[in-house]
Amino acid sequence: MEEYIRLVNQVVSDFVSADAHLNYSSKDVVAILPSAVKNQALREAKSVFTKYKKTVKANAKLKPEEQKEIKVPILKKAVAIWNNQNYAVKGNILSFPVSIDGKSQRLEIEAILTNYQQERLIGKLGSLRITQKSGNYMAQIAVEVTKQLNIADKVMGVDLGLKVPAVTTTESGKTKFFGNGRQNKFIKRKHRSVRRKLGKLKKLKAIRKRHDKEQRWMNDTDHKVSRQIVNFAKENNVGVIRLEKLSGIRQTARTSRKNEKNLHTWSFYRLASFIEYKAFLEGIRVEYVNPKYTSQTCPSCGKRNHAKDRKYQCECGFKAHRDRVGAINIISATVVAGNRLSA
Repeated sequence: MEEYIRLVNQVVSDFVSADAHLNYSSKDVVAILPSAVKNQALREAKSVFTKYKKTVKANAKLKPEEQKEIKVPILKKAVAIWNNQNYAVKGNILSFPVSIDGKSQRLEIEAILTNYQQERLIGKLGSLRITQKSGNYMAQIAVEVTKQLNIADKVMGVDLGLKVPAVTTTESGKTKFFGNGRQNKFIKRKHRSVRRKLGKLKKLKAIRKRHDKEQRWMNDTDHKVSRQIVNFAKENNVGVIRLEKLSGIRQTARTSRKNEKNLHTWSFYRLASFIEYKAFLEGIRVEYVNPKYTSQTCPSCGKRNHAKDRKYQCECGFKAHRDRVGAINIISATVVAGNRLSA
């Protein structure tokens, strides 16, 4: 892995010195790597150099006072990549070539795989990328997934929010609440408080590290919630998941002062995109609907009412949690033209 990034950095440096792609082959470079891995490193070096040149070109078009110093990119994190013709996965055994005593030899290593991963590793595979994290070696393999639509025609509505991250309701009326809004807000308040204190001490590096930690936590939370939602859809034989198209929510939504900061920092787009791609893998279609009045319209009589806190009550006698009302109305709401998620 260290030899791989050393070779990539060396070739990029040669390209920069020549200000052009050099016609290197595996025979032209010296590295303790099999020829196949050398060729992969050369391809990666070309990609790094191409991005560098584009950055330099874009910077040159700026005004002199706006131009920045463009440094030659240097890979630091140890990594190695094999294309799909030079490694194999059989059961839980991963094999790939390395250079030992000047000769290319194939290593066979036992991998820890979940049932889900084993199912995805059947069929056409892409490149293999090995990195190291917390003392463990991680093998990342690109897979090509063919979309197979679920023939079920049942529809499920999903209402996204702050106090309750997600509420789902099926056409049969089965409802489930996902996530912990109070915990989410507590974690975010905690990180904001620490960043404020670090800001007064002018510890910028610590502030960036704290922000990265918060983003990783939010990302992990959205992954877990989206997986639970898709699993719930599978359990109830749902073929279509409907979500509100929440583009512009930060400009149009009304919220209390204490929730305003959470609204502006919580990524509804990320959670929706996680639900979409996980549903895709299960053959479930995702549609986006117009969110207008979904939390105000009575599912029973159609009259609009404002909920008091989370409690929704209509004159016709219908009572429910406000977010459940939203999820019910999302099922029958108008599908947005284009049916795509907007950033």
